[in-house]
Amino acid sequence: MDFSLSEEQILLQDSVEKYVREHCGVERHRSLCNSELGFERQAWQQFAELGWLSVPFSEALGGIDGRAIDLMVVGEALGKGLVREPFLSTVVTCGGLLQRGGSEEQQGRYIPDIIAGNAQWAFAFAETQSGYDMCRVDTVAQKSGSDYVLSGNKIAVLNAHCADYLIVTARSPERTGEASGITLFIVDTTSPGVERENFVAVDGSRGAHVQLHNVQLGAKQILGEEEGGLPLVEAVIDTTIVALGAEALGAMQALLEATVEYTKTRKQFGQAISKFQALQHRMAEMYLKVEETRSLLLNAAIALDAGSEESAAACAALKVKVSEAGKFIAQQAVQLHGGIGMTDELCVGHHYKRLMVLAKLYGDEAYYLQKYAISVAARVA
Repeated sequence: MDFSLSEEQILLQDSVEKYVREHCGVERHRSLCNSELGFERQAWQQFAELGWLSVPFSEALGGIDGRAIDLMVVGEALGKGLVREPFLSTVVTCGGLLQRGGSEEQQGRYIPDIIAGNAQWAFAFAETQSGYDMCRVDTVAQKSGSDYVLSGNKIAVLNAHCADYLIVTARSPERTGEASGITLFIVDTTSPGVERENFVAVDGSRGAHVQLHNVQLGAKQILGEEEGGLPLVEAVIDTTIVALGAEALGAMQALLEATVEYTKTRKQFGQAISKFQALQHRMAEMYLKVEETRSLLLNAAIALDAGSEESAAACAALKVKVSEAGKFIAQQAVQLHGGIGMTDELCVGHHYKRLMVLAKLYGDEAYYLQKYAISVAARVA
């Protein structure tokens, strides 16, 4: 199997890596962590001008018809540079939901604004009691004639603090506990009854807890099939895991490189600590974890692009590895740097915090290990 990138993918990779080298890094990240927005609107517009926001969308919608491997290329480069612009939430997740489930009218109305960098989106799915289970939804969509009234609370909605639109999971009141009772709604954040309480995540990214008080919605604001939202969400989350895994891989690679370089300059007993065999073994283990993640990332991206029956299991395996390897590599990087590893002056602590967020997003290691086991068992049966 050929794992090499195409000429177009290499050009895309070079474009993102060049921008990251010239504009991104720990100083920029520290500044953004202290800002109200958490990212730069000017940078987001540059992403649009460079064509990155159009990557996953079809040519008919103004995109470049990119696939999971293209998202992998972009995500890895962004992860290396501590880039905090909301590519994952707005473009990959919400953009993916719109492209897969949106009507022709919805796609024509919303996707061009995403590509142009004119709109921010957030996916509101988590609730206090839900854990990682997308079926456990208490937010209710009560039918009122041909319209709907949405009521409920969503927590930890990344990018919701500045989102123009939310994609919200809600349940028909008579379908409590049923997977088939979940519907996706597009909610304008300026609608009466939408309230947001902003928060700052551990990695400095922003979001909001969202309260929905009798929000009036028309039937045209349903995304996908009524009461058929869960399969759409699961398909898009698999693609999101590839982009998420690529960002995590970029962060892991940056931590490995920073650690190797530091051990070459830090001296103890008259020699660089990189000469100590015990530390060489630990860095070799870090390298192996990076390469394991890279292999599983490629496997998941290829499986998704091929439409393989094994894609769900491949994405679950990738998420397990992102959680396990990210924790190991980040901890080793901090320990080998010593106390300076957790200071704001170095990239190490910032990558550590981002990897912890990515490890939990949409499901932790135990949750996806169970999903992997269920997927494998279903194929065997």
